Amino acid sequence: IAYKRLLEGYDRKTLKRDLQGMFDLNSRYVDDAIMKARSTLESARELGKSPKKVIFGGRDLFGKLQKRHINGKAYEKLKIRWQEKRKGNLYSRGDKSKKGNLNTRIEVKENGTFLRINVGERKYVYARIEAGYKKNKRREELLQEIGESNIPYSVELKLKNGNIYAYFAIEEEYPEIKITKERGVIGIDVNAYPDNISWVEVDEKGNLISYGKIPMPELASDSKDKREYFRWQYAHEIVKIAKEKGKAIVIEKLDIKEKGKRGDFSGRKSRRIRHSFSYKSLLSKIKTLAKREGIEVIEVNPSYTSIIGMLKYAPQYMITKDIAAAFVIARRGLGLQEKIPDNYMKFLNALTVEELEELKEHVKKTVGNKHLKKKHLREINKAIKFLQSLGSEPERVLKPLYGTSFSAYDFWRVLKVAVVTPLSPEKVPRDFSTLKGLLIQGKWRDP
Repeated sequence: IAYKRLLEGYDRKTLKRDLQGMFDLNSRYVDDAIMKARSTLESARELGKSPKKVIFGGRDLFGKLQKRHINGKAYEKLKIRWQEKRKGNLYSRGDKSKKGNLNTRIEVKENGTFLRINVGERKYVYARIEAGYKKNKRREELLQEIGESNIPYSVELKLKNGNIYAYFAIEEEYPEIKITKERGVIGIDVNAYPDNISWVEVDEKGNLISYGKIPMPELASDSKDKREYFRWQYAHEIVKIAKEKGKAIVIEKLDIKEKGKRGDFSGRKSRRIRHSFSYKSLLSKIKTLAKREGIEVIEVNPSYTSIIGMLKYAPQYMITKDIAAAFVIARRGLGLQEKIPDNYMKFLNALTVEELEELKEHVKKTVGNKHLKKKHLREINKAIKFLQSLGSEPERVLKPLYGTSFSAYDFWRVLKVAVVTPLSPEKVPRDFSTLKGLLIQGKWRDP
């Protein structure tokens, strides 16, 4: 209801009053519900999804109920499961001034550890916590330490198969940032295929010092718990490198949808890889661990980092496109802009619409994947349109003009179409050494 009212434009004060009257909850519970609803709304917008299409309880379960492909007890069981996910949730955020949590508080008694739940009108329900064990540590002891320390902790209760599960989250206090970009940075590029983290070390001026990669084969596992465990391990490795070298970490502000479409794959295989990888989860862990170590984390715009890396730095330093992308990310974290090399600009000045039309025909004949073919043709058409917009005079001089309708990104995009697509139209190559002649000497074969 809070989510729906926010979509309708209700302000917090009006929404809070209505919800309290409707559910007879204290103001704290209502504030927490509004906060969760607003978080869901903002998340949908950040992912480019329509907030009006969000389905509480899960789109997959809702779709199965709509199809009515099962009947009888199986259908009722599915319906109960959806209702539990949709309505069986209660959230209470932590507060240091309220002994950790006002409405759902951990209390230690002689006969066990309990969760005291506020049910209104100064009445409470006590539920014993059956915490169980994990990795040779008693969860109950951990909860007791949290409850007695008065640190703020949030609690979310969820109804599953008639049982109530409690999820606890503590709010960490991080140390002061001591390792900054003053001595340089570590740039991080995370790729779905091949499974690896590529990293690059640069000095404070953006010069390349060292680089490497961390293979991540375990993230292809079918086990969700195993993938989660190894994400933490890989994040620890990155933070360890930054700490040892005394440098800040630079990562991309990732749009997950676009990150999976960097050119290596398309269609079903790309979707499978993106689903099993979870960029956001891994980078979130890197940020968390870095904060715990007092290491600065800089987030940069991810636009064209792969394209600039593969065209400018992969052939120049004879490194992979993944390492080159990490290099661009590191330099961007220092606030440096990437100038297009002179020989590339000369190549673009000589490029004609006719050559791009020939490239279109080549793609139509050689690319079998219909989705990839469509993508290539769309990019070539954009490049043609861009060249035509600049004019067709033989003596034209192309130049990226900041503050105009043409930016350096437009030129990088056309350059990628003109030189990378002919090299390997069916898959983005890993080796860009063939571009060194064009980059250094200005020599290039016909497209």
